[in-house]
Amino acid sequence: MADGTLSEFEIDSFEIEEGGQTKTRAMLTRRLQDVVGLPGSRITPQERHIAADLLIEVLRESDLGARVRCAERMALLVDTPAILLRFLAKDALQVAIPLLEVCEGFNDSDLIATALSPSATTAHRVMIAKRKVVSEAVTDVLVNMGEVEVIQALLRNEGSTFAHPAIEQATAMSKQEHSLVPFLVKRPELKPSQGLTMFWWGDAEDRRRILQRFAVERLTLLEAAQDIFARAAADGWRDPLVRKTLQFIERRQRNRDAAARSPYGSLEGAIEALDHQLPSRELFVEISFLAGIKPMCGAQILSDGGGESIAVLCKATGLKRKHFRQLWRGLRRPMADDHDLTDPWGRSVLVYDTISTNKAQTVLRYWNWALTSAMSPTLAAKLEEGDEELLYSVAARSSNLVFGNTP
Repeated sequence: MADGTLSEFEIDSFEIEEGGQTKTRAMLTRRLQDVVGLPGSRITPQERHIAADLLIEVLRESDLGARVRCAERMALLVDTPAILLRFLAKDALQVAIPLLEVCEGFNDSDLIATALSPSATTAHRVMIAKRKVVSEAVTDVLVNMGEVEVIQALLRNEGSTFAHPAIEQATAMSKQEHSLVPFLVKRPELKPSQGLTMFWWGDAEDRRRILQRFAVERLTLLEAAQDIFARAAADGWRDPLVRKTLQFIERRQRNRDAAARSPYGSLEGAIEALDHQLPSRELFVEISFLAGIKPMCGAQILSDGGGESIAVLCKATGLKRKHFRQLWRGLRRPMADDHDLTDPWGRSVLVYDTISTNKAQTVLRYWNWALTSAMSPTLAAKLEEGDEELLYSVAARSSNLVFGNTP
């Protein structure tokens, strides 16, 4: 027999390593890795891919240790063929970790294919979410899979980027998975519409951060729309869309027409009545109209367990501290020390003292605009069906998220 060949009678001459892998196979595996890792000046792309194809066939029958060692080598290379990276990334977690952590050879398509692979686990997707850079395309896929641990990793990662649909979906999930809220509040992609909607299920610290970030002045809007107020008034406020938009922007909060018709004469009068009689639906509706908000929004605020929204309502409408206290007491809420931040009253006092009237109006008007815009069954059904026009309606989506099912 010629040198370099083996016959079936000489099979025992193989030296067996631990785990049953031959030293010859181990040597071949390392040599193929060497070829795959050669610089571009020494090997053509075609030959590199052939070597990768052969290496994959060898690795299919290799033990875990050999695959881990291969992954560790490939992780340091830039020109590793994508097919080899995908093969190793979908392997057991011990094999995938070195690649998913640091390998720069992956493109978005590779990472998405790995995340969607039937052999990939949540742990694989967490590793993808922790990569130095995670694009919007990859983030969309990971968020869409709905795994809380993966979404938390993405939100923590400053190198990840969220497109609007992904941050919207994460916001919707946070209604049931409250652990997502503090991470979402810190994300630069979070919009006022999402943050102020998330306020309703955030804890005290989350609410403080949300108000601090999204309670803003409307000075630029007021300046831009200054001449339009006069034109709208001259038109008799006939255009309902113009009227609704300018109501959001204008400085005045209270409803003067409601005060003229009210048996209580003013918002203060209605609150004083509440302080001396049992709360009733009729009185809550009256307070809402006098405050310039819809009853649906008023009910959400007055029934809010945390109480910070009540402070926003009082500050936005210009109520003095006396009537803020009376409203709280009239709602039959316990009243602790003003400075006790462990108690809802103390936290609400802090909001009342630190938020400006203009900023409070912005928040209140957003809630009124958003929470009352998608309450009809028709709108809710269209949202569920994915109506294209309503999918771009911030108010409709926010309202449906707070009161109904997430679209």
